[in-house]
Amino acid sequence: MVKQMLKEAVIQYVEQHVGNFHEKRIISLDKLKLKDVLKRKNPYLFKAKYILTAEQLVRSIVDAHLSSSEEGIFGDWLEGLAIFINNQVYGGYKSSCNGIDLEFDKEGTRYLVSIKSGPNWGNKSQVEKMITDFNDAKRTLSTSGAKITMVFVNGCCYGKDKNPHKFPKKGSDYFKFYGQHFWEFISGEPNLYLDLIEPIGTKAKEKNEEYLRAYSKMINLFTSEFSQDFCSDGIIDWEKLLKFNSAK
Repeated sequence: MVKQMLKEAVIQYVEQHVGNFHEKRIISLDKLKLKDVLKRKNPYLFKAKYILTAEQLVRSIVDAHLSSSEEGIFGDWLEGLAIFINNQVYGGYKSSCNGIDLEFDKEGTRYLVSIKSGPNWGNKSQVEKMITDFNDAKRTLSTSGAKITMVFVNGCCYGKDKNPHKFPKKGSDYFKFYGQHFWEFISGEPNLYLDLIEPIGTKAKEKNEEYLRAYSKMINLFTSEFSQDFCSDGIIDWEKLLKFNSAK
C-alpha cells in the first residue's frame, strides 16, 4: 500500500474510533467513587504536601487516579490502531496466543508482538510474564507442525532505545521497539509516527469540553462529600481520614 493510501486509511480509522477513547474517559469518571479513591491513596503524602482545603485534596487524589486510568484506556486504543495499520500493510491480526497482541508474516518470518503504551510499562514480574507468554507462544506454534521462523517483539508506542535487542537472563531473547522504530516496524513507513499526531487530535477540543464538564461536576460533588465526612469546622480532619484509610 502506498503511503498516501495508508495515511488516508489511518485518518478515516481515527475519525471513526477516537470518540471511543473520550467516551471511556467519561465512563471512568461516572464510575468513580470518592471513598474508593481515598482508600487507595496515601494520606501521609497529601499531609506532607501541606494540602489545606477539601477541594485541593480531592483534585489531587482524583487527578492522580485519572492519569493512571487514562494511560491504560489510551494504551488499549493505540493497540487497536497499531493492529489496524499492520493489517492494512502486512495483513496482521490480533493473535490467539495468550499475551500476544499482534501477529503477522513478513519475508518468511512470523512476528509476534506485545504492544505497550510506553517504555516504562511494567515491573520485573510483568516483564517476566511477557517473556513467559513469548515462550508459550513459541511452543504452541512449534507444535502446530508449521516450520516458521519466529521473532518476538515488545512494541512501545512512544519513547527511544538505541539497543532494541534484549537478552533476559532467563527465557527467550526479544526485540523492544520504541516510538518511531515501532511504528515503522509495523507499517514500513519511517514517518508514520509523525503522521499520527494530527488525526489523533480530531474533535479533541469538542470532546474535551464534554469531559471537563463531567470532571468539574464530579470535583464539586466529591468536595462537598469530603467536607461533610472528613472536615471539622472547615478544617481537614486528618486523623479521621487516616482512620478511614488505614485503621484495622
